[in-house]
Amino acid sequence: MSTDIQIHKPVPYDLAGKDLATFRVTSDIKSTIKGLRAGNPVLVTAFYSDGLLLLNEIKKDIKKKLPTKTFQEQRVFRAAYHKLSNLVLVKIEAHQLTLKKSPEIGWLQKLYPAMDSFLLSFPQVQGLNSAWQWYQNGISTPVLRNKIHPYYGTYFPTRFDHLILFDNWLKRYAGPKKSAIDVGIGSGVLSYQMVKHGFQKVFGTDTNPNAIVGLKEAMGDTKMSRKIELDFGSLFGAWENQTELIVFNPPWLPKAHDLDKNDEAIYYPKNLFPDFFAAAIKRLAPEGKLVILFSNLAQITGLTTTHPIEIELAKGNRFQLEKCLKKSVKQASDKTKRDQDWRAAEEVELWVLTKK
Repeated sequence: MSTDIQIHKPVPYDLAGKDLATFRVTSDIKSTIKGLRAGNPVLVTAFYSDGLLLLNEIKKDIKKKLPTKTFQEQRVFRAAYHKLSNLVLVKIEAHQLTLKKSPEIGWLQKLYPAMDSFLLSFPQVQGLNSAWQWYQNGISTPVLRNKIHPYYGTYFPTRFDHLILFDNWLKRYAGPKKSAIDVGIGSGVLSYQMVKHGFQKVFGTDTNPNAIVGLKEAMGDTKMSRKIELDFGSLFGAWENQTELIVFNPPWLPKAHDLDKNDEAIYYPKNLFPDFFAAAIKRLAPEGKLVILFSNLAQITGLTTTHPIEIELAKGNRFQLEKCLKKSVKQASDKTKRDQDWRAAEEVELWVLTKK
């Protein structure tokens, strides 16, 4: 694995040729939002809570103009909010936010060691703050004994139904356990599960450099670092050998817009599944199994009427279905602010394919 990996991090705001208005709690909200809609950035100058207030007012203003009842309407709303909120800026000096009563965010030192003074958007700062809390405190999952500590910009599961489905399948797996491949290893949960269930070696790949750097840091020189080998690359990366088990937990929604890096774990491009199946057939041992964790989310929310795994089985002439296990997801929390009635019909899926 290359040690010269450039991690992804929020890009400091470029103020070249732009005037910068300021905002504090006493500022006029309506004129500030009008300026944001005209594309003019604003710098929060007093308290961290002033920035939170402004973002909340932006949400209220957008809600007056855009409905948020359906899944698609929620996506449009989030895109509009993203555009305006990322014009709300915060100044960082000596790796600290310059606002009073700001949180301590260790990523500012860790990700920008050579930068003394720069600007980030308030949502970027919020993301860094949340990511620092998850990284420091760890996240518990029902399938692992130890917490995971996800690195900044790395996808980690916030729902666990598909992990439980995979864990139950691993308990019953009676095949060889010499090696496995985890395509898109992310925060490493699936690989940790396979090691827990006796796999001698797991080869994990990812196109996200933060996932590779973060897992390498998390494993250090422990026993786990000798069980899990990492490679920064797409699909199977540098791994050419055949293996007994290939595991893939791809994004569950088809890509409908340009993505920023953090969205690539959620939305899949058109060519992902054809490319994956074409590569997987070469790496799967004759009696091996290909396990894909997926969901019917895109179908029940009306984003697509097709299912990429069903398309492969019907037309690919490479794999055959051994079994498909399904599990209804838990209902949305009462605290959620999004309309998620569709979740009553959502199921996570575990597909087991073998070579024809």
